[in-house]
Amino acid sequence: MKVVIAGSSGLIGTALVAALHRDGHDVARLVRRNPAGPDEFVWDPARAHLDEQALRGADAVVNLCGASIGRRRWTGSFKQELRDSRITPTDVLADAVVAAGVPVLLNASGVHYYGGDTGDRVVDEASSSGSGFLATLCRDWEAATRPAIAAGVRTVLLRSAVVLSGSGGMLSILQPLYSVGLGGRLGNGRQYTPWISIADEIGAIRFALGNDGLSGPINVVGPAPVTNAEFNRALGRALHRPTPLVLPAFVLHTLIGEFAQEAILHGPRAIPTALEEAGYQFLHPTIGAALGAAVGRPGDAR
Repeated sequence: MKVVIAGSSGLIGTALVAALHRDGHDVARLVRRNPAGPDEFVWDPARAHLDEQALRGADAVVNLCGASIGRRRWTGSFKQELRDSRITPTDVLADAVVAAGVPVLLNASGVHYYGGDTGDRVVDEASSSGSGFLATLCRDWEAATRPAIAAGVRTVLLRSAVVLSGSGGMLSILQPLYSVGLGGRLGNGRQYTPWISIADEIGAIRFALGNDGLSGPINVVGPAPVTNAEFNRALGRALHRPTPLVLPAFVLHTLIGEFAQEAILHGPRAIPTALEEAGYQFLHPTIGAALGAAVGRPGDAR
């Protein structure tokens, strides 16, 4: 296949490019700088500009664009940046795949589509959207793919959880703290923390690329949901470190504001029904296996 990727320089994009190359596929990367090689093509989503050569002969487009939600405190301007970095590129790519006749579009989304405060209620792809900034963002992000869906493009919406990797992401922040004994649960610890290993994130995307029967939303989450307290204990075991601390909710609110309420102190108990029904086999089906792989201690997985 020829696969065109937007957002190829991030944690997921970098791993996906490497995996697709190992699989023997041709990969074209959309970049916002001068191309560094023949596999790179310039685009400027803000100006709706895309090199017309980029999608020529493409079998699929994977859109992973989006600024990190936890990069800084959620001011009004940063929340607008979060929207613009997701919805504008999706608008451009949805129109472009239709114009170029590309048959498949895989578009990033987030598991917070369901809202954060679902409690113990299990949610899957048949569940309705929740409330809050992140849920609204995910709804609008997915809605931007409608031109492709209306034109008959097989469109897969990747509702991803927190990706666990030893190469970056959330664990790059947590691991140094836990390694010096500063690990602990957040708030009361009863909220769910959706997770997925980097291997299964990439595995699910590759699976979706090759499965013609898969379309619509898919929850890219581990099959065994855990609470924050359970996640905390599992990470402590993986690192062989104690996790004695508790960071109260009011401290998190004070430090990082709305982000704490939406993405840390609440989380959906999401399960990957669509992936499992389609036959995907998880490489890391438990939080212990995922964390063990991420920190380089797979033998400690429980």
